[in-house]
Amino acid sequence: TAYTLIRNGSAIRFDPGFVPPVTASVTAGFQFDVPVRFDTASLTLSVSGFKAGQIQSIPLKEVVL
Repeated sequence: TAYTLIRNGSAIRFDPGFVPPVTASVTAGFQFDVPVRFDTASLTLSVSGFKAGQIQSIPLKEVVL
């Protein structure tokens, strides 16, 4: 909440007093709403712990509407 996205999304402007140090790693996460379908009939997974699993990859194909 201490930043502003520049209109075209090409930069971030930090509010005074909230500028990270030059050596800091600044990361971002994004969400996209793109329709997809599975590109495989099955998935290979590994159950490594109680109620936990790991999937190497999930092949997806974009659905063009």
